[in-house]
Amino acid sequence: MKKVLTIAGSDSSGGAGIQADIKTITAHKMYAMSAITALTAQNTTGVYGVMDATPDFVKNQIDCIFSDIRPDAVKIGMVSNIEIIEAIAEKLKEYKAENVVVDPVMVATSGSRLISDDAMETLINKLLPLGSIITPNIPEAEVLSGINIKSEEDMIKAAEIISKDIDGAVLIKGGHYDDNANDLLFDKGNIRWFKGKRIDTKNTHGTGCTLSSAIACNLAAGHSKEESIKNAKEYITGALKDGLDLGKGSGPLNHMYGLSFLKD
Repeated sequence: MKKVLTIAGSDSSGGAGIQADIKTITAHKMYAMSAITALTAQNTTGVYGVMDATPDFVKNQIDCIFSDIRPDAVKIGMVSNIEIIEAIAEKLKEYKAENVVVDPVMVATSGSRLISDDAMETLINKLLPLGSIITPNIPEAEVLSGINIKSEEDMIKAAEIISKDIDGAVLIKGGHYDDNANDLLFDKGNIRWFKGKRIDTKNTHGTGCTLSSAIACNLAAGHSKEESIKNAKEYITGALKDGLDLGKGSGPLNHMYGLSFLKD
């Protein structure tokens, strides 16, 4: 069985963060492990509190995982301060972690800010360069590149700017467009578009977490970057199309839509 580690924050409502990652990894028939960077008090309507773990405790969690059950891939999500980012970067380099997917989580689906301004530079300089693939959405890519993104040409320009400081591939997710969900993969100058139809649903809580975890699972299985993204995009499309409708705000996906052994 392949093993996947998620390093991220906990979502008390279960739709995003560690909980979404573990569900996604389990749905891919892989073994999920976690290093929790923060506890959040949140639901489908917003984030109402964040309590960070200490950097030393984050290191302790990562040490316990790599020294016993080495992961075949690592997904990194919410990291809210400089010290935690530095702790994660230190440990991933120490253990020579492979197949690292970094989702630069900055704003929750509900609009709540999840990273401090002073941590942004550390994220860009120390964590993003460790990623095999980084997966910013349009707003995050605008922050990372410093340009406004209004078209597919802008997505390419932003990816070129972001790629200058990292060795890994950049996947800019186009889900914020109104008419499509086309994603751009920019890998060492090579461009590939992953076309997708926009699904008419308000329930998109945790889509970024879910996609990045699904990509990590596919990398762990030995697939190429392009095949991993293609498979992950198909998985998340199915989870959105399932039409789960929970909560008063932007509800979660059905990560387990593919399970067939459950009976009514």
